[in-house]
Amino acid sequence: MGDVFSGSEIVEIGIQIEKNGRDFYATLVSLSSDIRVQEVFKFLAGEEEKHIKSFQEILEKTDNPKEGVLVSDDYFAYMNALASEHVFTKENTGRVIASALKTDKEALAKAMVFEKESIIFYEGIKKVVPDAGKRVIDYLIEQEKGHLKALTEIRELL
Repeated sequence: MGDVFSGSEIVEIGIQIEKNGRDFYATLVSLSSDIRVQEVFKFLAGEEEKHIKSFQEILEKTDNPKEGVLVSDDYFAYMNALASEHVFTKENTGRVIASALKTDKEALAKAMVFEKESIIFYEGIKKVVPDAGKRVIDYLIEQEKGHLKALTEIRELL
């Protein structure tokens, strides 16, 4: 048997992840005392805003946004687990999580976790987006990898 994923539903989750990422990084800019860290967080907040627009373009290019894609029960369970475990899929969590972090190192570590989770999630959603969307998702994955690299580099400077 199998379950049906709506391509638009899964892309909407991507949009929510990016909105929370934007809010997370924007909040961290004001909480950090290190100008180098602030610049990285400011850059990443802007990148997340671009990603929101990319996902919105995928939605616009979807012929029938409510049309579902049949996937195996295992794949359906896997994607549901990824979505439910990714903290940024819940609305308005970016600011809350950022505000609870006490140090730049703590913030950088949390940001790295979120970037890794996003990469894994985006790899998974490629199966349920239209072909044109797959190229955009691949691009976003490369962007997220670049974010992870930038976070690692700034962490090593602290």
